[in-house]
Amino acid sequence: MSARHKVVHVVVAGDIGGAERLLLDLTTRPVESNAEHCVALMTPNPKLRAYIAASGVALRERGPIRADPLSYLWRAFGPVDVQWLETVLTEERATIVHMHTYASHIIGVRAARRLRLPSLRTEHGVHHYTDPSCALFRSWALRHTDSVVAVSDYVRRFVSRRAPFAAGRIHVVRNGVDTRYFAPVPSPPPGPFTLALVCRLEPWKQVDLVIRAAAHVPGLHVRIAGDGSARGALEELTRKLGVTDRIVFMGYQPDPRSVIAACDAAINTSRDEPLGLSVMEALSMGRPVVAFDGGGIPEIVQDGATGWLVRRHNVEALAATLAQVAVSQAEAARLGIAARAFIEREGRIETMCEGYATAYATLRYGQRAGV
Repeated sequence: MSARHKVVHVVVAGDIGGAERLLLDLTTRPVESNAEHCVALMTPNPKLRAYIAASGVALRERGPIRADPLSYLWRAFGPVDVQWLETVLTEERATIVHMHTYASHIIGVRAARRLRLPSLRTEHGVHHYTDPSCALFRSWALRHTDSVVAVSDYVRRFVSRRAPFAAGRIHVVRNGVDTRYFAPVPSPPPGPFTLALVCRLEPWKQVDLVIRAAAHVPGLHVRIAGDGSARGALEELTRKLGVTDRIVFMGYQPDPRSVIAACDAAINTSRDEPLGLSVMEALSMGRPVVAFDGGGIPEIVQDGATGWLVRRHNVEALAATLAQVAVSQAEAARLGIAARAFIEREGRIETMCEGYATAYATLRYGQRAGV
């Protein structure tokens, strides 16, 4: 194997979500990824800073930043932050620049181009392609990024349609799960059928649909692990529908395993979910998943085999599926066995890291595009 690459990951973010969790899964495995890693972080969130620092990965911090639109424009296009990033790349002797969040795309490409370093970015989702506020220089950043990793084939197809000029540079490396950490656990004891919902509480996650559907299924319980801008409205909705005794908000959980273990199945109702790392973690623990049939979900949830796919994306269809699911804990346990087998076969974190190792080697020693 060739000498390890030195990869500096550029992260400009305010939340702790799937992208940030994947970042640590990758950067804490230098052998599997054949790279030494460092994170160049710009965030207004001290919890995200502490989350990355606790992993032990090398961390270079810009210091507290502001997250308003004008600050983003100055950070992306101004001279100060890109000079800081250039200094980090130089001092860390970077051989590859790896961007992870939309706010990191322009500044990461600018610094990489100035230092003539190859650049790669992971497309963790597609929302910045549909959000008009993200349109400024979106195509410029993509044109000048040498390689793109999509976390699912759905994301690859979506980006290829929106930006055909980049299609030949997009490769799929599916998110992976630490199968030893997210190990299978016994089914919970007999009792009310309980669903685990692990996600950021933001509007596009459509948690309100879960609450409304659960209100139509007597006896169904839901444990919601996560926090976000929609939490207050969601809690008010549970009070309005009279289901506070069956739907519990547990707040952000740095380790969701206990929540998943206490439930019979997991649920995801995100709009155009790019893949769903929390879905894969539930599958790895032997819990089948209820989810809408869209985005990258069908790549990891097989209807009737590892979970249940809801074809129509509305409360009525979801409630009908939940009513069928909630009648049999034994069926959920049976599907959970197949769910774990699927992750062991196709969703291991070692496979993900090997995919990035290949992407780094191809980028560094193969033909570079756009520079």
